Amino acid sequence: MKVQVRNKCSDFNTYRAARVKSLFNCDSGADFSLDADLPLEDADWKIGVVVGPSGSGKTSIGRTIWPDVGIYDGDHGWPADKPIVESIAPAGSFDDVTGALSAVGLGSVPAWLRPYSALSNGEKFRAGLARVIAEGRGKVIIDEFTSVVDRQIAKVGAGAFSKSWKRGGGQAILLSCHYDVLDWIEPDWVFDTRTGELQRGSLWRRPKFELEVFSTDGSYWPMFEPHHYLKLPRMVAAKYYVGFVDGEAVCHMAASPRLEIGGMRACRMVVMPEWQGAGVGMRFLNEVCRLQFTDANKFADRTKAVYFHTSHPGLCAALRRDRRWIQVSQMMGGGNKGKSAASVIASKSRGGSMLSGASAGYGGHQRAVQGFKMTKARAEA
Repeated sequence: MKVQVRNKCSDFNTYRAARVKSLFNCDSGADFSLDADLPLEDADWKIGVVVGPSGSGKTSIGRTIWPDVGIYDGDHGWPADKPIVESIAPAGSFDDVTGALSAVGLGSVPAWLRPYSALSNGEKFRAGLARVIAEGRGKVIIDEFTSVVDRQIAKVGAGAFSKSWKRGGGQAILLSCHYDVLDWIEPDWVFDTRTGELQRGSLWRRPKFELEVFSTDGSYWPMFEPHHYLKLPRMVAAKYYVGFVDGEAVCHMAASPRLEIGGMRACRMVVMPEWQGAGVGMRFLNEVCRLQFTDANKFADRTKAVYFHTSHPGLCAALRRDRRWIQVSQMMGGGNKGKSAASVIASKSRGGSMLSGASAGYGGHQRAVQGFKMTKARAEA
């Protein structure tokens, strides 16, 4: 498809305008033209990128190619009195919305409960991408793609969006002035407004990075704790693990013995926000749990399985897809506090408790928790 951009405005002849023309030998700033040949008629592409410096015609191309679609405005249409989890695809399912949020790397549960206006720029960027995915658009044009966020979030967020978008059947055109996201997007074609060149094919590959896992003493936990969706005391007799990429601490987990059931319990898993969506979470979880069956765990000879519980819908879905894991429980309504209190009263009546009352008991939380286990055979498969 040949795209022609012809922009025209008034040719001003004020004193300052005339002086600028004279100083810089510029006849006029009234006309702008750009010609581009884009492969829009082809049916086998899912993501195209128009990239180039500011003022080179990207937005004008976006307005021209699909006039009936228009340019997506990520900041428009967010209600001020609803959290983003309610604002994204209101008629859609809960799982689709939370899945879209997780898919683009906005896995922070507290952020789901805030209105769009209360989010950081990075969170707004990802929330907008999640809305695009959850709405299931057939075509979308996104302007200023990754322009308002720091480059680490931009690259990881671009990669997360690309991976999720390509699972569907829609077509997206991203307009960006940043070349550093191209490898992360892995687009089907790129038109560069700076050179006027169109490139197609598998010319871009998402960068690979090495995740290094180290055992620590828990001193890193305060750094990760603000990003964990629960506020809980330290785990008893736990061994802590931190994942590093190029010397940067990006993820955290602890493992504690549950020898009465012949296993270890993995918990306190946190991935730093700027790395959510990069794929480090599952890699880190699987490696830490695999280590529990090796000499890295002093209870390895007594460890038949490693157990992991989470309430996060996106993580639950990822665990169900991973062949290393078996789902062993699903408590969707939370624990029964009344039943727990009754058990404490019964124990006290038999003289087995020193409690003076039974206003509280074990468990009884209202979280929907799902449990998974990894066996040694599956860890090594």
